[in-house]
Amino acid sequence: MEQIISFISEVGFPIVVTLYLLYRIESKLDKVVQSIQELPTRMKA
Repeated sequence: MEQIISFISEVGFPIVVTLYLLYRIESKLDKVVQSIQELPTRMKA
């Protein structure tokens, strides 16, 4: 927890929030990419 607080004080709150949101969005983007890749297979069925 101390590392997170020191990181926030060093780089600033907006940057930490941005990094957190990018981390959260990454997993959702992976699912979207997987869905797009499976789309041709599903359309053939």
